[in-house]
Amino acid sequence: MKHRPLKARNFPTAVEDAAKSKKPPSLYDGPGSAYHLAFTDLDFLLQEELRPVRMQLELMKPEMVQARHGIESTIVLFGSARIKTPEAARQQLADAMRGGDEPAIKRAETAVNMSHHYAEAHRFAEMITVRTRHLATPIHVVTGGGPGIMEAGNRGAFESGGKSIGLNIVLPHEQQPNPYITPELCFQFHYFALRKMHFLMRAVALACFPGGFGTLDELFEVLTLIQTGKSRPRPILLFGAAFWKRLIDFDLLIEAGMISPEDVHLFKFVETAEEGWAALKGAYGFEGIEDAPDKTGGEL
Repeated sequence: MKHRPLKARNFPTAVEDAAKSKKPPSLYDGPGSAYHLAFTDLDFLLQEELRPVRMQLELMKPEMVQARHGIESTIVLFGSARIKTPEAARQQLADAMRGGDEPAIKRAETAVNMSHHYAEAHRFAEMITVRTRHLATPIHVVTGGGPGIMEAGNRGAFESGGKSIGLNIVLPHEQQPNPYITPELCFQFHYFALRKMHFLMRAVALACFPGGFGTLDELFEVLTLIQTGKSRPRPILLFGAAFWKRLIDFDLLIEAGMISPEDVHLFKFVETAEEGWAALKGAYGFEGIEDAPDKTGGEL
């Protein structure tokens, strides 16, 4: 006689019931029908009153997926979506020079100058991926999932054989996720606040490259949380001191009494991937991790 399993489910799963309910009786299949299961009814889930439920789902989905993939520690790369690869920037300059348009040439020269940040972000992400992959808790790269610096971070992890995470967001102007994110770890958000929460939930450090309003928003949120004690201190690396010191007059903030002198120690200026790695080693030790050989250092 075949025995029943002791731990069999007492009720069908939600997946099973959802599959059974796909074809409602024709009488109840018209517009506005309330017959659909609540958790399969998009018209119901997208109602204004269901906002708390949608926010909870955006909190839980990335959390559960990352836990399932064993993602425990991350480093976040922030920076502009507009920074080009060195190759693309040089091509833009060549095209502008052929056209003889002086404003276009000046813009292209700026793009070439800024493109080294793409290369450093790529090398830094590659360095993190390669040098921590044998730790009990490897560090995974997280970006906003878009182009520019975000692409460089995901690409550096991808080209060194590692997983990386992309936290994309729905915007009025379409932003496709870059092609280097691990597909199982590419998320799309509606709520900026929950996206920013996920940037920090597993982060052991943050690397901030030059960027615009979005980058500044993300940087200052992190600084505020650490300054006020709402978040634990962790390394905040500002790549490109000349850019950041010209953009933000930290001395003025101190002189005007807007921040305390010690607040400038919440972050560290670095220029290269090697300096960024050294800052992480100084903060966390990482004893026994060899600095070489690895895949870093190649030109894009």
